[in-house]
Amino acid sequence: MSIYSAPIRDMQFVINELAGMNTVASLPGFEEATPDLVDAILEEAAKFASGVLAPINFSGDQEGCHWKDGVVTTPKGSKEAYQGFVENGWGGLSCQPEFGGQGLPGLLSTAVREMWNASNMAFSLCPLLTQGAIHALMLCGSNEQKQTYLHKMVSGEWTGTMNLTEPNAGSDLAAVRTRAEPQADGSYKITGQKIFITHGEHDMSENIIHLVLARTPTAPAGVKGISLFVVPKYLVNPDGGLGERNDAWCASIEHKLGIHASPTAVMVFGDHGGAIGSLVGEENRGLEYMFVMMNEARFAVGLQGLAISDRAYQQALAYARDRIQGKDMRVKDNTSVPIIRHPDVRRMLLLIKSQTEAMRALAYVVGAALDHAHANPDAAVRAHNQAFAELMIPIVKGWCTENAIEVTSLGIQIHGGMGFIEETGAAQHFRDARITAIYEGTTGIQALDLIGRKILRDGGAVAKNLLTEMSAVATELSASSELADIGKSLEKGILDASNCVKHIVTQFKDQSAQVTAGSVPFLKLMGIVCGGWQMGRAALIAAKRLKEGTGDTNFYQAKISTARFYAQQVLPNAAALAQTVIGSGELVMAFPEDQF
Repeated sequence: MSIYSAPIRDMQFVINELAGMNTVASLPGFEEATPDLVDAILEEAAKFASGVLAPINFSGDQEGCHWKDGVVTTPKGSKEAYQGFVENGWGGLSCQPEFGGQGLPGLLSTAVREMWNASNMAFSLCPLLTQGAIHALMLCGSNEQKQTYLHKMVSGEWTGTMNLTEPNAGSDLAAVRTRAEPQADGSYKITGQKIFITHGEHDMSENIIHLVLARTPTAPAGVKGISLFVVPKYLVNPDGGLGERNDAWCASIEHKLGIHASPTAVMVFGDHGGAIGSLVGEENRGLEYMFVMMNEARFAVGLQGLAISDRAYQQALAYARDRIQGKDMRVKDNTSVPIIRHPDVRRMLLLIKSQTEAMRALAYVVGAALDHAHANPDAAVRAHNQAFAELMIPIVKGWCTENAIEVTSLGIQIHGGMGFIEETGAAQHFRDARITAIYEGTTGIQALDLIGRKILRDGGAVAKNLLTEMSAVATELSASSELADIGKSLEKGILDASNCVKHIVTQFKDQSAQVTAGSVPFLKLMGIVCGGWQMGRAALIAAKRLKEGTGDTNFYQAKISTARFYAQQVLPNAAALAQTVIGSGELVMAFPEDQF
């Protein structure tokens, strides 16, 4: 089995040089995020990831979870690993201090969460959903709900879930049928069934706090009639202790392609009299509140795409260095060499490396923007960063997860036939990655969000401003004799993206279906170009450090070479995608159904 070693040097470069940790740490409330503390947390997280989570990744995948009579048991080592996670306070890293959190920047938490996902993606799903539930209750919950649940959720003693999907209501939440009947004491009795509930039942925490979408008897039809409720597995006594078992049960768990160590539950509420829940916020605003949690989860799933790509890269690189096969085409002798010397293996490794570094840079920059959106004292700066982050979240989620599928597949290809054998572990990364482009909204849903809610709502203003910012980086690159080729490639990609934004804004009103047919290619194009923007920034900084004669020369030279490869072999794909976005929607929609 492969080991996991957190790429701390690259994380530090991105955090400090691209995402601007020094600026983030100057924001009110983040003053304790000194360089020494940030480095210490990264080092400790890396130890926990490689020493505790990674060793149970393969075994957990092979064993899977066990269901019996409504009780779910996680694979060997999972419960102990989670207890270590709680004891070390990892769940509260960026949570509010008033509820026991450490109040550190989300940018730092972004890097740490990459480690959890890379070392053990199935395990990381439990704290991922808990963080989303915490965020939703922080913003939308009553004071009583916050005091009842958040202290234990922030500590990790209790975990959280998100209950949206039903057998008849997948992405179309307007079809939700779960009912919430008001009671005389102000509570509600919840009845209904939810499916695909990640960690809906498990043995790692003493209580599970379910956030459940349901309809009250007077609710209007459609999405305007959905409310959000807190439904704990165990009711909570006035003193904060656990009370009676609530009527929320796991009917079964799914048998899945991947993430076997993460139980995906079918949850049944109210089969024995009604599950007791409390309304979050106002009635009929549940979908609005759930999107608070969903946006947090979508960004986190984008990090999963990045993380599993890095894990696949580490394993493929180690195999390519160790596997002796074939001759070096550059040397005229009969000596067998490691396959890393073969041209196509090198190409595949560079495709993985360059795209993984681009994903990391883009995700961390968005993480920093979220910190500014929440904590910057300047209202205009907050608004600017919020608009940027909202534009980028569907790109981070969609592009990083689609990349992860390609990257983990390349990881198998580098292994050759051994990659198809489960014992090597390469196949697990591919299987685990496949769900990331589906849950928390498929890539198609992310693309609809990107063009509908993010591009069209302001006539493309935020996107155009971003492209202008990118152009400044491309101009600086093009003015450099050393980096001009990177700049020219980025300029072409920005032009392709600009043409597509213009097409969407001008054509959507009259040809909405045709424009939507190109929405996923547009999302991928934006990911590629935004990734190129960050790789270009990295190259400029690396060249500056080399000129100064400071730092690790080999690291900075590799940054420039990797950016150049990205510019030569990844960025040109933007042109082909632009043709698809602008030119193929009419054919897609006109194609007769009887010819499929």
